[in-house]
Order: sequence, then structure tokens, then C-alpha cells
Amino acid sequence: MTIDWGSGWGWGMGLWMLGGLALTIGVVVLIVWAVVSVNRRADDGGRGPQQTPLDILRERYARGEISAEEFEQAKRILGY
Repeated sequence: MTIDWGSGWGWGMGLWMLGGLALTIGVVVLIVWAVVSVNRRADDGGRGPQQTPLDILRERYARGEISAEEFEQAKRILGY
């Protein structure tokens, strides 16, 4: 009596196929992550966190674009 081990498509081949599938999924996830990351940076123009209205007001005052009275009035209007 002989034992028939099949045509050679046993556990070994199945594990290789599963590994290839996992690698493919990993590469796709990496590509999606990279695209999303680049798009997020492009959306904010690479500036990072957005400035608050008070930050912009302080910068304008520091550059001399507005007077101290205008600065204080704008702060009150903005609720600071």
C-alpha cells in the first residue's frame, strides 16, 4: 500500500501564497499612507498649525501695520 501525498500543492505552497498576499497588502497600505500624508501637508501649504486671529493681529501690530489703538480695538472685537 502506498501513500498519495498529492500533487505537491500542500502546506508549503499555501504558506508562500499567504506570505505573498500579506506582502502585497502591506505595500498597498504603505502607498495609501504615503499619498494621504503628502496630501495633508499640501493642504496646509507646509505651514503646520494654523495661526489664530490673535496671532495674525499681533504680527500686524509688530510690523507696524496697525496702531496700538487699532490693536486693542480689534482684540475687543475678536473677544480677547
